Amino acid sequence: MNRADTIEHAIESVQSQSHRDLEHVIQDGGSQDGTVEIIERLSGSQTRLVSEPDAGIYDAINRGIARSTGDVVGLLHSDDFFPHQDVVSHIAAAFGDPTIDAVYGDLDYVSARDPDRVIRRWRAGIASPAKLRRGWMPPHPTLYLRASVFRDHGVYDTSFEIAADYDAVLRYFSTGKIRSAYLTEVLVKMRLGGASNASLRHLLRKSQEDLRALRQNGIGGYGTLVLKNVSKLGQFVLKGS
Repeated sequence: MNRADTIEHAIESVQSQSHRDLEHVIQDGGSQDGTVEIIERLSGSQTRLVSEPDAGIYDAINRGIARSTGDVVGLLHSDDFFPHQDVVSHIAAAFGDPTIDAVYGDLDYVSARDPDRVIRRWRAGIASPAKLRRGWMPPHPTLYLRASVFRDHGVYDTSFEIAADYDAVLRYFSTGKIRSAYLTEVLVKMRLGGASNASLRHLLRKSQEDLRALRQNGIGGYGTLVLKNVSKLGQFVLKGS
């Protein structure tokens, strides 16, 4: 909603993908800043736009998932972008294995003012139950799921304001026991400044919600939450590195 400053870059990074069997479902929250006009100007035959009020980011994501018709669903937020044109092709190739339910990769956090400057490098690694109990999760913006995962294990729980993605990951990877493939490459570049790190209040709210997600899915408690946050420290890129 109201992302006229970045939406063009996001859409162009989708349209540049070499994988052509792609449906681009855009869910807008009722933007009034010119975002919808930019989307309409850039829209092609693969674009499916709906602009309407929603009850928050996860409600909007659920609406977009409900509107999608593909076998595999992935998310690209309005201020994120693909680093190169073959990202979706690589993801689709991994789904060539019919036993794979999820594909994910690495994520770079970049400066909002200078998207070429990397601030954090999130290198995910291979999923395991032990890692989940130590606070691990795949970078959510890089996670692609078969549509059947949503049908079998549910969509995003909108009672979470910030951490519904973490709750969903725990639900899919633990209770759902989905089988995943890890691609050792950066699949998404994400501008810093999202809802989960926008302010101290948001950070505190996120920690509370993360703890609820852990307990609700029977993964852990305070210890897992501490490990989850500590694991981020090594992701920051020092000047000159």
